[in-house]
Amino acid sequence: MPLTIEITTPERTVFQETADSISIPTADGEITVLPHHLPLVSLLVPGALTLRKGGTESTIAVSTGFVEVRPGNHVLILADTAERAEELDLEKVEEARARAAKNLTEHGHQEDTAFAEAAASLERELARLKVVRRHRKL
Repeated sequence: MPLTIEITTPERTVFQETADSISIPTADGEITVLPHHLPLVSLLVPGALTLRKGGTESTIAVSTGFVEVRPGNHVLILADTAERAEELDLEKVEEARARAAKNLTEHGHQEDTAFAEAAASLERELARLKVVRRHRKL
């Protein structure tokens, strides 16, 4: 029995299909959910989310949010941002990562809020970069 997976952001539903498994970056480390997984709720952290169906794999770059594994093989992911690997442009992602790194160094000695926002932005861009690079190798 496959998993029913829904990945939603405030702007759109990024993925709403079945899959054999999903690997998710959480605050406690990466977890892989298979059919009949125990219910759980966890924090989503920026990283690469990997979906497997049949012999194919697809990757989605996600930022912060929540993961809920529900009874009946249903996985709900509520993310601030989520982008499929094929939607990402390597050059644009690298430019965004460079801007985020620059902002982090500029805000490193300022107030805590600006530093936290700059650090979160850099972490999100690094996750996007990882996904787009992995996708290009396939």
